[in-house]
Amino acid sequence: MCAVVCVLVCPVATAQPASATAHASAWLTVPRSAGRLSAQDIGLVINTADPYSLEVGEFYAARRGLSPDQILRIELPRKPVLSAEEFKAFEAQIAAHFGVATQALALAWTEPFAVNCNSMTGALTLGYDAGLCSQTCAPSRLSPYFNSASAKPFSQLRLRPSMLLAAKDIASAKRLIDRGIESDHTLGLRGALPVKAYFVVTPDRARSVRAPLFPPAGLARRVGIEVHVESTQTLHDIDRVLLYETGLPQVSKLDTIRWVPGALADHLTSFGGRLDGASGQMNVLEWISSGATATYGTVSEPCAHAQKFPHPQLLLLHYAQGSTAIEAYWKSVAWPQQGVFVGEPLAAPFARR
Repeated sequence: MCAVVCVLVCPVATAQPASATAHASAWLTVPRSAGRLSAQDIGLVINTADPYSLEVGEFYAARRGLSPDQILRIELPRKPVLSAEEFKAFEAQIAAHFGVATQALALAWTEPFAVNCNSMTGALTLGYDAGLCSQTCAPSRLSPYFNSASAKPFSQLRLRPSMLLAAKDIASAKRLIDRGIESDHTLGLRGALPVKAYFVVTPDRARSVRAPLFPPAGLARRVGIEVHVESTQTLHDIDRVLLYETGLPQVSKLDTIRWVPGALADHLTSFGGRLDGASGQMNVLEWISSGATATYGTVSEPCAHAQKFPHPQLLLLHYAQGSTAIEAYWKSVAWPQQGVFVGEPLAAPFARR
């Protein structure tokens, strides 16, 4: 419960700006996971009106060995944002097709990524919140899945965390899926070189609002993660990168980052989840293109509520205990209604066989 309280009282943009030395002096404690999601728990949704979705969805089903009854093929409008009415029809098809065995959803497309001001993944997982659209800077609902030990979210919490298999093109999406599968069971092994987690405090103080939540720097020897807390505009020429979190509208030099398979990355800014690139800010598909395996960004103006973005320690700690990428990201965001989760859901580099 302590971790929940710490997140819910953390600063917003109107508070005293974060400094480079304001990160946490100790690690939080997270609940031990009761297990993790597997391929048998995933439902896959394919949009038959979208050639990208058809090819990427079938590729994912084959690579993760999904059975036919785990796949729903529907026809959705090919546009960035659905209306509430369009989403309601989609939501009904999901409910009718997937039964109690389906604990989470992979959506094989890049668009639609939003339902009015809600993200597609937020609306599908938590239910559409029309009231939020009158004031997107307001606090949104607390996710019951936040910092949870649950490995069966639908069975236990009646929600299915969802993630878009989104990329700039089909070839990039297939590489993303391959990275996720390649990452399984590869990290935290005794005697292996450590991987690196970078938490960056930038000169953009409002977007560095998560700095007080950054973990202590140093080697977490037990899981083989070397934590770096940096004060800089951008990172470049670094290798064995597992995690990169920063706060900027644009992040440069991503082509110089050498990621490990299963890497996570996100930047706190207003419109990183606008996957059509219409906002003028960098969208999260740039992380995927550079080699990250999962990411997160908001689709409508969230203001600098840290609760609407991944909690740095919770994201890393849930992942390091063997959770999948979809579980670690979803469990790290207290108020995820406006945030779209993107990546290969089942990547689990710290999971034991």
